[in-house]
Amino acid sequence: MIFEALGSAVLGLILAWAGAHRLAHRLPARPLVYSTGVAGALFGDFVTRTALGPGTTLLSLLGAAVISVASLSLLLRPARRLHRRSAPA
Repeated sequence: MIFEALGSAVLGLILAWAGAHRLAHRLPARPLVYSTGVAGALFGDFVTRTALGPGTTLLSLLGAAVISVASLSLLLRPARRLHRRSAPA
């Protein structure tokens, strides 16, 4: 069980790093992104393990990844677009 929690925390850290690397312009400070990824993965592992029971390590890691990505997606800011003002009529 310790290895499963450690694995889900590492998985959350890897997903947070990938998101921070790929979407750096749309995410807040990196420490917040990393902590959200790890916390989401641990929470996802807890929820999945509670729902399915012991012995479902791969499904628990899948649940950890899903909840981690979902919690990281809540941190995304809208993309900046160029707003062109129309000429007054």
